[in-house]
Amino acid sequence: NTSGLGADGETPLVAIFTYHNTEAEAAGKDNFQTQGIAYSVDKGRTWTKYENNPVLDNPGIKDFRDPKVMWHEDTEKWVMSLAVADKISFYSSKNLLEWEHESDFGENTGAHGGVWECPDLFKLAVDDNGEDHWVLLVSINPGAPNGGSGTQYFVGDFDGSTFTMDEDFGKDVGDIGIWIDYGRDNYAGVTFANAPDNRRIFMGWMSNWSYANVVPTENWRSAMTVARDLSLAKTDAGIRLISQPVEETEKLQGDEHEIESTTFADSLMIGEDANLNKGTFALELSLEVENDGTGYEIILFNPSGQEMVIGYEAENKQFFTDRTNAGDHAFSEDFGTRHIAPRFVNDKEHKIKLLVDVASLELFADDGLTNMTDIFFPEEVFSQVKIRAKGGDLNIKSGTLYTINADK
Repeated sequence: NTSGLGADGETPLVAIFTYHNTEAEAAGKDNFQTQGIAYSVDKGRTWTKYENNPVLDNPGIKDFRDPKVMWHEDTEKWVMSLAVADKISFYSSKNLLEWEHESDFGENTGAHGGVWECPDLFKLAVDDNGEDHWVLLVSINPGAPNGGSGTQYFVGDFDGSTFTMDEDFGKDVGDIGIWIDYGRDNYAGVTFANAPDNRRIFMGWMSNWSYANVVPTENWRSAMTVARDLSLAKTDAGIRLISQPVEETEKLQGDEHEIESTTFADSLMIGEDANLNKGTFALELSLEVENDGTGYEIILFNPSGQEMVIGYEAENKQFFTDRTNAGDHAFSEDFGTRHIAPRFVNDKEHKIKLLVDVASLELFADDGLTNMTDIFFPEEVFSQVKIRAKGGDLNIKSGTLYTINADK
């Protein structure tokens, strides 16, 4: 009850949100976004707006929103990460009612192709030694590496006042940024605080502002990504954020089909005995390239001749997704495109996990070091899968295809 809003010392729930004054915006003012709070003393059944809102006024900045608040134990105060134009401002408070500006981050760091939004700040341990680092997520629209909206991240230290980016991480950021997902359709994701077992669980919005309002759907538009566990790992490129589906997704697995080990130089059908007619399945592959020039394509296709292609270009050392022939894209010139993502390790073994759900694909490569999320709109579901080797022999070391039972 640091706010004192709980009756007789009872701990209240406190919601922290952005007020958006549309009348002030229409009048051409820049201070139309402010931060307010509301509180509940009956477990969230009813809420009362704080009588002295806003608790954080606007200094005259058009984009001043998306508060993400946490308790910083070392300094025993609340810390708010706030999106302010194309940077992040940090504020602190002892009581959630009075806020003091601490510092800013990002003015000359990372991608700046658009407005910064939806910040999130949290601490994670590097997997091999338990060393703690702080991670700052920042969504940006536009300015993502494959166009439109996306979410970049920074790794560093936070002392309760200032975020300082790690030197080893910062040398690779430049003005391009490093991204939690290189597909077109993972935006504005933030994490859950106090998840079980100290896990840091993330979910993003599965769309892109470049075409979100015109996609050919009815009744509702967009979905969320699958919930993902975040962690940090040291790689050849430095410390990087790992993102993998939460283990609870395994509860949705239906029929299991093992893929035999084999080496080939052309193309190979897989899972021919699996019933993929619902268009919802998961594919896990361990692939080994025989030489540095070998790439591959994983092709999802349907009887209508449409296909969604996921692959690896050896010459450029990058993964890609290609939805140019994956179904309807007449609604937007910006939709039927090919997307690329860097590979952060040099291993000959490629670990690939795909989650396919009728109109979406989530790729987790190299145990979640590189991720790509894309939506598509085929005439029929993708019910067949084949792999094509490019530039040399490709060895399937192991693989499993799972149907997804959404009723579980």
